[in-house]
Order: sequence, then structure tokens, then C-alpha cells
Amino acid sequence: MATSKSDFEITKTEKEWRETLTPEAFDVLRKHGTERAFTSALDKEYGKGTFVCSGCDLPLFSSETKYNSGTGWPSFYAPIEGAIATSIDRAFFMTRTEVHCSRCGGHLGHVFNDGPAPTGERYCMNGVSLKFIPG
Repeated sequence: MATSKSDFEITKTEKEWRETLTPEAFDVLRKHGTERAFTSALDKEYGKGTFVCSGCDLPLFSSETKYNSGTGWPSFYAPIEGAIATSIDRAFFMTRTEVHCSRCGGHLGHVFNDGPAPTGERYCMNGVSLKFIPG
């Protein structure tokens, strides 16, 4: 698992990221922002396919693991093996497990232990950090 920005396969300068991402995606992926709940069309996307990182196109989640958590963000009960990295987020006076893309280090969201079977986990992702590829 990557432990610093230089450990990721894909690295870019801040300027390079700003040139390739929308302002909203840059804020979330590179500055650890959060999109407003219920604003992402991907929250209601239930077609068959793969959700990939909007920063580097790494496949992150299969549509088979997506479910409606009612939180207003796309939620999954398991990532694709090897697709994510995690770190501890102590912002806002709480401790959470932050989820990153394992290839570019982009911030995706957080994982919580209140999801459905079979894992009991809820990967609560920012829709702007993902792209859906039907298929």
C-alpha cells in the first residue's frame, strides 16, 4: 500500500492535475473535499458495469457491489481487489478511514462498518471521484 505521494504509480504536479480534472474533481481527489449529498448522478446509477477512478481510470468497484445506502453518495460493500488504499482521517474532530485510489492516490471517500452483508462495510464514495463504464 502506498504511504506517500511519491509511492503512487501515477504522480502529477498540482498544475497537471488541475489541467486534467474538473474543479469539483480536483477539490475532492486532490484536496480531500466532499461533494454535497444527493448531487451525483452516480448515486442512482445501477446499470451493469465498473466504477473507475476519475483521476486515472483504475477500476475501483463493480456494479455488483453497489447498493442504495440512503446517504446520498454512491455506496459499495466491497472494492475490486487491490484497487484502493486507506489512511486514517482525523479531520472534523472525528476519526474515519479514508479511501484512496491505489494507483494515483486520489481521495475517493470513506469506509464505515455499517454496510450490508457479506462484508458489513459501506464504501461511501464521492461521485465526482468516479466514472461509470457500462458493460
